[in-house]
Amino acid sequence: MSAPSPVHESAGTVGRSLARAVQRVTASPLGAYQSAVVRIGVSATYLLFLLRELPHRHELYGPDGPWSWGMARRLISNNDSFTVLMWSDGTIWFETVYAITLVSAALLMTGWRTRATSVLFMAGVLSLQNRSIFMGDGGDNVIHLMAVYLVLTRCARVWSLDARRVSRSALCREEGARPPRDVVGPVLWAVLGCVLLPATFMGGLGGTWWLPSLLWVLWLGNGAWWALNRHAPGHELRVLLDVLANLAHNAALLVIMAEVCLVYATAGWYKIQGSRWQDGTAIYYPLKLDYFAPWPGLSGLLASSALAVMVLTYATVIVQVAFPFTLFNRRVKNVLLVLMIGEHAGIAVLLGLPFFSMAMIAADAVFLPTVFLVWLGQKGWLVRQRLVSRAAGALRLPGQRRAAPADEEAPRGGGGGGHTLVG
Repeated sequence: MSAPSPVHESAGTVGRSLARAVQRVTASPLGAYQSAVVRIGVSATYLLFLLRELPHRHELYGPDGPWSWGMARRLISNNDSFTVLMWSDGTIWFETVYAITLVSAALLMTGWRTRATSVLFMAGVLSLQNRSIFMGDGGDNVIHLMAVYLVLTRCARVWSLDARRVSRSALCREEGARPPRDVVGPVLWAVLGCVLLPATFMGGLGGTWWLPSLLWVLWLGNGAWWALNRHAPGHELRVLLDVLANLAHNAALLVIMAEVCLVYATAGWYKIQGSRWQDGTAIYYPLKLDYFAPWPGLSGLLASSALAVMVLTYATVIVQVAFPFTLFNRRVKNVLLVLMIGEHAGIAVLLGLPFFSMAMIAADAVFLPTVFLVWLGQKGWLVRQRLVSRAAGALRLPGQRRAAPADEEAPRGGGGGGHTLVG
């Protein structure tokens, strides 16, 4: 009997590896903790930004801004971008859109009805940013992109109210009880459909084809998902929808990773071409600008050290250029990831750009190791339990005092903590 040829063995090995890869990509959403951190970080960043700019919202995106409603309408008619603020120039409509965006950011951060709130969050981010495109920085571009990508991810598998609701429903099934019927979800998607239908036919979704297609696919897909879960949970179409959702999630997560690598690679290679980055003095100049000096004393102290300026300048370029090439080495990647997060933390403190730094750190979190995130979640849960137990202990009322028997002599005064006859 002849032995199998090496060619057939190698072909069989490749086939098995390909089958395992397809099974891994389609069977479950990858990076559950990473996508949850990106969701929390991006939504928290924009929530804090909207809260900070609440007194100035009319000047930034509303009717009192230098970029008037008519100018924005002429620009949008040329670039075909989407913003619901073009549906009306009234103040009440602007306040409604701003409030919905703020609330959707808070709900997305907590993971409540994540699929629907992620759509509202994306619509709010695009509407505000496209209304006044000159009111922002690099952090707004990151939020803009991540808001679109999060719609395609299953980012509420952990650390969310949705995950808690799913676990409670599973516990009810294990105990033989019937889980509570979901009413909020269908009502929420029905309301979104009532807005989506007239907006589509009246041309209120911009001039691009991808946004209406994405919104309708999400709306119809979630409707089919709800119908199958209620009437035929074991049907093959339910499994197919699960596979498609996993594929969309994993593809979006891959795009987020590629986007972060592209941002750092282009930033690093552009810096290499600058003469100030080449001679090691580029960091010095923004430290001396009053506009980027929330702590003048700290900025001046750092700028006064030529060695510190040179080390930070070269380290910034090296880390940004090298990071995409270190993804295949876990240890080196983690070291550079810590350096990049530290770099953005320094930018937030020294240059007064907290929201740009928060947006970049949230995007960098997609590369954090799962072991670290699980450990971080456990520590957060322990801290929460301690705070809850302390709060419960502080609010606990004293127990009812037990009446002493008639033949028992009351304790005399002077005892440690004893009661007198009148107390």
